[in-house]
Amino acid sequence: MRRICLSILVAVATSATLYAEVADTLSLQEVVVTGSRNEVDVRYLPMTVNVIGRDQLTEQYQPSVLPTLMQQVPGLMVTSRAMMGYGVSNGAAGGINLRGITGGAGQLLVLIDGHPQYQGIYGHPISDSYQTLMAERVEVLRGPASVLYGSNAMGGVLNIVTRQQRQDGIHTSVNLGAGSYGTIQSEASNQVRSGKFSSIVSAQYNRTDNHRPRMGFEQYGGYLKLGYDLSEQWNAYVDANLTRFNSSYPGAENNPLYDADQWITRGVVSAALENHYERTSGALSLYTNFGRHKIDDGTANPDQPTQRYFRSKDALAGVSWYQSAQLFKGNRLTLGVDYQHIYGNAYYTSKQTGEVLETPNKQSGKSYRNEIAGYVDFRQDLFSWLTLDAGVRLDHHSVTGTEWVPQAGLVVRPLTTGEIKAMVGKGFRNPTMREMYLYPPSNEELEPERLWNYELSWRHRVGSFSYGANLFYIKGDNMIQTVNRKNVNTGEIENYGAEIEAGWRIDSHWTVNTNHSLLHMENPVIAAPTYKGFLGAAWHDQRWKVNAGLQYINGLYTAVGDNEQQEDFCLLNATVSYALTRGLTLWARGENLLAQRYEINLGYPMPRATFMGGVHLNF
Repeated sequence: MRRICLSILVAVATSATLYAEVADTLSLQEVVVTGSRNEVDVRYLPMTVNVIGRDQLTEQYQPSVLPTLMQQVPGLMVTSRAMMGYGVSNGAAGGINLRGITGGAGQLLVLIDGHPQYQGIYGHPISDSYQTLMAERVEVLRGPASVLYGSNAMGGVLNIVTRQQRQDGIHTSVNLGAGSYGTIQSEASNQVRSGKFSSIVSAQYNRTDNHRPRMGFEQYGGYLKLGYDLSEQWNAYVDANLTRFNSSYPGAENNPLYDADQWITRGVVSAALENHYERTSGALSLYTNFGRHKIDDGTANPDQPTQRYFRSKDALAGVSWYQSAQLFKGNRLTLGVDYQHIYGNAYYTSKQTGEVLETPNKQSGKSYRNEIAGYVDFRQDLFSWLTLDAGVRLDHHSVTGTEWVPQAGLVVRPLTTGEIKAMVGKGFRNPTMREMYLYPPSNEELEPERLWNYELSWRHRVGSFSYGANLFYIKGDNMIQTVNRKNVNTGEIENYGAEIEAGWRIDSHWTVNTNHSLLHMENPVIAAPTYKGFLGAAWHDQRWKVNAGLQYINGLYTAVGDNEQQEDFCLLNATVSYALTRGLTLWARGENLLAQRYEINLGYPMPRATFMGGVHLNF
């Protein structure tokens, strides 16, 4: 079965490239914000950016954006352990890995409207927070983005651009679904626009028993956004996102745990004032993301429960300002300043009395840190076929000091519908509070991690067909590792690989797309496959929509070192929907329809075939 999957994916990739030679010419423009802060045609940016729009995010009725991103973005891998819910702490999934650079180590940054989102003490993303209900689109920049976004963006960024209501009127939607293992998903959203005022209010509730005992998951939360157009050039908005999830951890199959439970609350609040003129645009924003965590680490003997809870509180508050201007023809200059205040506290409490217990840390009043940075990005069309881009960031951290972050690239357009891109950039990550102060391996003398990324790519659009290919090389040092029970800057990264992707709208009913990635790592890391391929096809008419995807993973590292282990598996997923009336749609989704037995997290077998079905209402 795995050989069949691989043969199909290779055949599709080859035939897609051949088709490009005979398709009709048509220029397709794609505007992004992640690689430049301001809206720009992706053809003029030297970096590689994938855009996954709301139609793609919602066509499979997934409550989280991450399963769709894993299918649509080459080189991106997200770990899972169950049908729903990623969890945190021991045994957690939701690790985001791009080109062998891992978000679990804080080396990959998740943004919401350009604002950093990560756990303040541990420095990693919280994957159960990234819900489809708030996303207009997701832009994934593959490669360092530290010039614009600072620490943690050393391997790339996932930027969730929040929803907007552009048309006057009131629109309400409700989605309800249920399926295997007692799984329920529900979401309701109301969008309003009246003149200059707009609002979006969304709420959700999800829960599941999952496929193993003591692996339940429950989540509820909501999103609110209020906007007002002050004039044709100025607008303001405030928004808030809050999610609460409770997750249980059963331990690995060969090492079961009992009473391992987690109660997590994460929130985001931001406010922004934006301006949009013909030759200049920019924004001033204030934001904070915060969390409250209560964790029972569980016990191997149910007759001997643990006596304490692990607790932590963290927050990241910041101010961001940037202004982008066209000084003369073919030019774009962006200036920006960022300030972040990161703080948190980790401790234990007694289950019996609730009193705070002694916690093994060396924080000594250092439970916060500040970071201030300024950056400039300069882009210039030297000729109609050549664009040069260069940027630099000066970043000062209150503990680790000052870091210079340069990048440069160029875009050559030998065709009106094709471009060659070359890019070199530096990425870095400051050590976290956990690595410096918490638990015995901590080390207050740690320095930032650093890497350099070199990339060459080709993009081409011909008719309703588009394709692209990337070659990349990543070299990094100063990676933080635990050696002899102490965190030290001794690790290295040397990764290189290739990525290809293609999409074709065959006619008004059929669309196909495919992507493939090859990765070689001199120093392998967990959750990074040597090959990942995806083939998707969609068909629709006035009432029916059918979406299917075949994904093959080869050489996925589930353990490294002396006991290195790898997994190979092939997954077939499909979603079918039928518009019963103008406002009522019935849908059904099946995952792992080939009933493969596989693991992404070592010791956590994934469920065989699972099914969900439900209704979607619009009024």
